[in-house]
Amino acid sequence: MFLIYGGMEEELTVRCYTDASFQTDRDDSRSQSGYVFTLNGGAITWRSSKQSVVAQSTTESEYITASEAAKEAAWMKKFMTDLGVVLSIRKPIETLCDNTGAIAQAKEPRSHHRSKHILRQFHYIREVVERGDIKIDKIHTDQNLADPFTKPMPLSKHEEHVEKIGLRFASDWI
Repeated sequence: MFLIYGGMEEELTVRCYTDASFQTDRDDSRSQSGYVFTLNGGAITWRSSKQSVVAQSTTESEYITASEAAKEAAWMKKFMTDLGVVLSIRKPIETLCDNTGAIAQAKEPRSHHRSKHILRQFHYIREVVERGDIKIDKIHTDQNLADPFTKPMPLSKHEEHVEKIGLRFASDWI
């Protein structure tokens, strides 16, 4: 499916932004996960939740979040493929992460010395990357639209991110 913008055709694209904050809960040292999926810049699904395990590093925290997003991406890819309305869904879903260590973990299915403690359940992302459902890439932390799902930020930056993922007040639609 294509959209027409000012006389130009543009293919619908799905993107995922992932982010995590490290050990933000002072009581149990658990990290916060957040991700948002966009379709042509508009949020279609998102999640913000406390991680189920205590991460030992920022890389592990980001990797856990990326793995959770990969599960959602695999489901979304199958669902949208079955609907047949987003032709670009046949391509890997671009998944953007601001942690190079987490990206390396996802792209390289070999065991890394510093990551032996990461629970096996989070390595699902490697399978999703390998079969081509997602493509994980680096994004600068300032452009990571999942930031508001994991940590407090200045109002101006929060509003900028909210606008970029297409969220609006309900009153704006009336």
